[in-house]
Amino acid sequence: MCELYVKADPILYESRSRSLRIRGVVTTLRLENQFWDILQEIAEVDGMTTNQLISKLYDEVTELRGEVDNFASFLRVSCTRYLAQREARTVPLTVVGQKAVG
Repeated sequence: MCELYVKADPILYESRSRSLRIRGVVTTLRLENQFWDILQEIAEVDGMTTNQLISKLYDEVTELRGEVDNFASFLRVSCTRYLAQREARTVPLTVVGQKAVG
């Protein structure tokens, strides 16, 4: 089981910093490359740039919850939630009797 994870390309978990402007303030975010790739995918699906998506997420989460203690962690969790939802949409259901089985 662990082989799937252990054999991941090291570039995926290498961290990269990006500077972007959130609410007029230049901010630096450090995330692993794979999370930057997922954020780019989400942004493209929503017709935005990655920076626009991150700014929008920041605005919405702070409006809902106030300040976020660890915004980078929030972004990582957002990516995993996106992947889970994407996977749920692509898993076909097989109808057995009256029950749908995924």
